[in-house]
Amino acid sequence: MLEFIRHSGEALPALKEQSNTEEGYDLEDVRLLAPLPNPASVRDFMAFEQHLLNASKQSGLTVHPKWYEIPVFYFSNHQSIHGPDQEVEIPPGCEMFDIELEIAAVIGKEGRNIKAVDVDEYIFGYTIFNDWSARDLQMQEMQVGLGPAKGKDAATSIGPYIVTKDELEAHRTGDRYDLKMTASINGKPLSEGNFKDIYYSFGQMIERASSGTTLYPGDIIGSGTVGTGCILEAGPDVQPWLKSGDEVELEIEGLGVLRNRVK
Repeated sequence: MLEFIRHSGEALPALKEQSNTEEGYDLEDVRLLAPLPNPASVRDFMAFEQHLLNASKQSGLTVHPKWYEIPVFYFSNHQSIHGPDQEVEIPPGCEMFDIELEIAAVIGKEGRNIKAVDVDEYIFGYTIFNDWSARDLQMQEMQVGLGPAKGKDAATSIGPYIVTKDELEAHRTGDRYDLKMTASINGKPLSEGNFKDIYYSFGQMIERASSGTTLYPGDIIGSGTVGTGCILEAGPDVQPWLKSGDEVELEIEGLGVLRNRVK
């Protein structure tokens, strides 16, 4: 898939032509893996204001004014990608395991110092992104002034597939998409939001990420958590931290449903 994305300019038209002449497979007859198991890199932003406000309130913190000036991100572990229906193991010593309901853009074209208005030509497509979070480990390390790092090291789930950007045009509203986002744990609703409510667009995020550096095909850019999209925001009294056997289901309109079970 990484090679397909790198050559998507030629590969996508050929695939579309082939799909018009050949039969495919029913989803019930196949097992889907991570649509991009070996991304070149993973950057995850924090671009939804409501998530930041909710999480800060639960943690007894205030929102830093610099957040309103620049979109910020961290590098996640691009070697720990999980796919749909794949079990996710709780990290050792973690008692506050959490989910994060996000959308991610997959870069399809090499670019440096990309301007926000030009970003569409650099995006291959979009996928659901679950930034599994060991909150207690994250809180420990961030007291030192670094991170998140180890608290996000164990797993990131993406899928169930990558939807090319042209498939979402009907949902476009300016530089965003009107896409309903929901999360549930063991069938119990946890979160409901919409991608259009994001504070920073993917154009702004990718402009920031590519400033002074090169983005490559197969790089993943996460949006950060939609408002209400994690246990931290709701509080453990509303939804306990994840435990072995819990089933998490994330759904984004137009992108499908991403399910994982906690091991």
